[in-house]
Amino acid sequence: MKIPFVVTEFVLLRSLETMLFILFLSFYVFTFMGKLLILMASTSSTWLHTPMYFFLCKLSIFDIFFPSVSSLKMLFYLSGNSRAISYGGCVSQLFFYHFLGCTECFLYTVMAYDRFVAICFPLRYTIIMSHRVCAILASGASFGGCIQATFLTTLTFQLPYCGPNEVDYYFCDIPVTLKLACADTSALEVVRFISIGLMPLSCFLLILTCYSCILCSILQICSAEGRLCAFSTCSAHLTAILLFYMPVVLIYLRPTPSPWMDATVQALNNLVTPFSEIRMRKVLHLLSFLPE
Repeated sequence: MKIPFVVTEFVLLRSLETMLFILFLSFYVFTFMGKLLILMASTSSTWLHTPMYFFLCKLSIFDIFFPSVSSLKMLFYLSGNSRAISYGGCVSQLFFYHFLGCTECFLYTVMAYDRFVAICFPLRYTIIMSHRVCAILASGASFGGCIQATFLTTLTFQLPYCGPNEVDYYFCDIPVTLKLACADTSALEVVRFISIGLMPLSCFLLILTCYSCILCSILQICSAEGRLCAFSTCSAHLTAILLFYMPVVLIYLRPTPSPWMDATVQALNNLVTPFSEIRMRKVLHLLSFLPE
């Protein structure tokens, strides 16, 4: 009979080729530099001191840290270093991953509301979206993300972990970590499903409501040029929302998880999606406003 032991570290098993290490490192570096360009453009140009670019700047900051939580450790062990991660490191990784992810989800919702006010109430836009309101909305998004991440992390690590300690993934996330618990996790799986599903679904419904009102307002614009301008301000945001929500649905809301598929989707979500063409065009759009 095996004597259970207390887990003090986890071992990440999911491995990739050296070529993929170089590829993912390139994506990470260029994504990091792209977000820095957005921050530099937003802070250096007075033309961009608007609520839309204020939230875009906040989103860029979280987009820098979001892939860093999981990808830096992955790149570290792909370079030939140890695959082990301490128990505390695993807890921290899971917390910050969901904190940043949930905050981004709330920020996308706030940005949809910002576009709703800008297009549906253009004459009252500066009054409704004042500096104080923007600061409250941004702080509320971070606070909501912190609450959600604290709940999910506590839910996951209140269970005993006494072996095995090999995580069949490239970072500590809820589905793969719960599999290693030395207790029944069926009830927690239901709570996790509701918790992770309810928050994104609520935000997504709010976003759909905002954009339904935006669409009605755009269709009432007589000028074709005005309609095109209104559509262009929303297209990048809508594309980013779809790219953000698709991995959430595939990974956390499927009834039968697949470790290999989840790992592939997460890698694409963490590294490739932030480097997508639509966001690079946003950088170029921002740079066009820089003072000469």
